[in-house]
Amino acid sequence: MATILNIDTSTAVCSTALTAEGMVLRHYENFEGRNHATLLSDYIKGCLDYLADHEMKLDAVAVSIGPGSYTGLRIGLSEAKGLAYGLKVPLIGVDTLKLLATSAMFRADVDADPETTLFAPMIDARRMEVFTAVYDFALNALMEPQPLILDGESYSEFLKEKKVIFCGDGSEKAKAVIKSGNACFVDGVVPLAVDMMPLADLAYSKGDFLDLAYSTPAYLKDFQATKPKPLI
Repeated sequence: MATILNIDTSTAVCSTALTAEGMVLRHYENFEGRNHATLLSDYIKGCLDYLADHEMKLDAVAVSIGPGSYTGLRIGLSEAKGLAYGLKVPLIGVDTLKLLATSAMFRADVDADPETTLFAPMIDARRMEVFTAVYDFALNALMEPQPLILDGESYSEFLKEKKVIFCGDGSEKAKAVIKSGNACFVDGVVPLAVDMMPLADLAYSKGDFLDLAYSTPAYLKDFQATKPKPLI
């Protein structure tokens, strides 16, 4: 397997992970808020120092490309592009919703039958809106990634037939409106660089790389600026 530097800045968590041969060699995580611009460069340096100390070569850089925080995604992709260009290695884009779904699949406390269970990752998008999708165990998208305003009928077509596991920071507000007995809410699932490894390894093996010049984050919707509150 390839040696890959994984970067995730899609939400309030900032994380990096150096992975190879199915193992996490070095990782850094911060859950204290949106400090990506301050922390990320040092996290990357720590991973690169590990490579130098062990005389290892980096094969690729992987970055979560969204959806998620507009600012966080831009910071992560910019750093990843610069690193990949400077080191002359390919750049891999990891879908953040697939990352959340994968993280939930491998949680020890998740009881999921591949034949009867679906995954609905959610990223908070303010008020009652989330960025979401629905995946099966093979990560086939049964509902394509999209912004969705939650109500009592959300996901009803899936909940009629199968168990749906909801995860991500947007799933908390879904609990208030989704009351189906087939709905299962898993707390504490956040996008982390250490969980990017299987998706990044698969992309590397397929040669599925981003264009360094033209790749952009998967925002799913246009940025909407808000007016600052008056100071007085």
